[in-house]
Amino acid sequence: MPSLSTIHCPNEYNTLQKVIVISPAFMEIREVINEIQASYAAENIDRTIAVDQHAEFVRILEDEGVDVIQLQPDKDLNEQVFTRDIGFTIGNHLFISNMEKDLRKPETKQLKQWLHSHNIPFDELTASTIEGGDVLVDHQTLWIGMSHRTSEDAAKELRAKLPHFEVNEIPIREDILHLDCAFNILNAETALIYKEGITDKRVLQKLENRYQLIEITDEEQFYMGTNILSIGNNQVISLPENRRINTILKEKGFHVREVPFSEIIKSGGSFRCCSLPLLRQ
Repeated sequence: MPSLSTIHCPNEYNTLQKVIVISPAFMEIREVINEIQASYAAENIDRTIAVDQHAEFVRILEDEGVDVIQLQPDKDLNEQVFTRDIGFTIGNHLFISNMEKDLRKPETKQLKQWLHSHNIPFDELTASTIEGGDVLVDHQTLWIGMSHRTSEDAAKELRAKLPHFEVNEIPIREDILHLDCAFNILNAETALIYKEGITDKRVLQKLENRYQLIEITDEEQFYMGTNILSIGNNQVISLPENRRINTILKEKGFHVREVPFSEIIKSGGSFRCCSLPLLRQ
């Protein structure tokens, strides 16, 4: 097992070896901050079910040999389960996000404290807001979602810090929270895409030239159909509700682990959102 201080993620699909998660022990919709939450605000989230579903997600990761680092949930931070947003690893660089919503800003403080305590180096982006759900890496190519949460200034800052990477901006539809709610890379050749969510057709053509794209429907996008987590060797974790997508993936040779996540997705995120990879080999 690599040392705790080892940081390296060359892409979205190499074997996942180390990841940060946080239990949804205090999860609830307090302030509606995305379209999906608006649909579930009245019924809100059953925390008991959410915690059990998240624990099953963690169990599967650990069964696959992943070193799962579980930070302690804070009763004042109801969105903590979405650890992807607060940071992202590009190659050997770990970046701390600059969160757009005030209610989520304290989450990065806890992450930085943990990193300091384990002597893990990181960089901070300060030019403007950027969140990890908008950042996808595929070796020297970066895909950065231009959303309400991530700005062009942040993408420019990332270019300056990573001059040897090709940084591609992907404008997404206003009602879509992050890029990984419309696009996700599953292996070197294959990606999921919600085409209606990509607003620049030239960028869409670039993605079509690079990957074999599996298109998802409006309904599948609402149920986080793109937000699958690749854990390596064509293994992915996906929602059982996304039957059509899972069938297509199985036909293409993927091993699909179906995990219920019905309560957690009510807040607008799924498996990729709930994982901050630190090491993929």
